[in-house]
Amino acid sequence: MILTTRQQQILDLIAAELTTAQIAETLALSVPTVESHRRNLFRKAGVRSMAGLVKEAMRQGLIQ
Repeated sequence: MILTTRQQQILDLIAAELTTAQIAETLALSVPTVESHRRNLFRKAGVRSMAGLVKEAMRQGLIQ
């Protein structure tokens, strides 16, 4: 799975257990923008849940 820089940043913050609101605040984005990036991450990873996303990202070596 190839991620944009912003998608990688959001994935890293998801893995760090930040909420959507916390991610939005950290990256100076709106909550809907973060939700859009999260949906795109789910689509790229072929998963339907946050747990599935983290598991797939770990499998692909995108997060530790």
